[in-house]
Amino acid sequence: MAKQKRKVPEVTEKKNKKLKKASAEGPLLGPEAVPSVDGASSKGGAVLRPVPDAELELSPEEQRVLERKLKKERKKEERQRLREAGLAAQHPLARRSGAELALDYLCAWAKKHENWRFQKTRQTWLLLHMYDRDKVPDEHFSTMLAYLEGLQGRARELTVQKAEALMRELEEEDPDPLLPGRVQRIRQVLQLLS
Repeated sequence: MAKQKRKVPEVTEKKNKKLKKASAEGPLLGPEAVPSVDGASSKGGAVLRPVPDAELELSPEEQRVLERKLKKERKKEERQRLREAGLAAQHPLARRSGAELALDYLCAWAKKHENWRFQKTRQTWLLLHMYDRDKVPDEHFSTMLAYLEGLQGRARELTVQKAEALMRELEEEDPDPLLPGRVQRIRQVLQLLS
């Protein structure tokens, strides 16, 4: 038999009222400066104040939701204060592109760095883009060929299959002046892996 949904609009309405009331009163758990036991002032230390009896009616889930909302509001107010003070928010460094990360991975492999470790996503990116001179420049392609020598298992088989399929496609199409470099790279990979 199918389960029926419970309809309890009154209960959810009461919970929403509690949340609004509690958020208007202030945070449930707020930091307060408390001197440490040894008498020294605690830097950046915060102690959670006890929850008043009126707020104990909220369920733990309701308290978590409310605390998240209040934390978000505090962060927003902090950013606003920084903006008003004329301090630009510190933006995290821009993310590096997949191409840069993959080429760094390849160079680290070539130099046999101690901290080099296999990364499937970097290898996959390199295998997908190794025929493109814009993405894998000529100075990195010789390193790429050396990396391909150690390629094993299914990755090696798929790389050979893809190279053969690309070679067939390029032979069937009209010769393009931009393709000789690509054809040369495909031939080099096939010679190396076959």
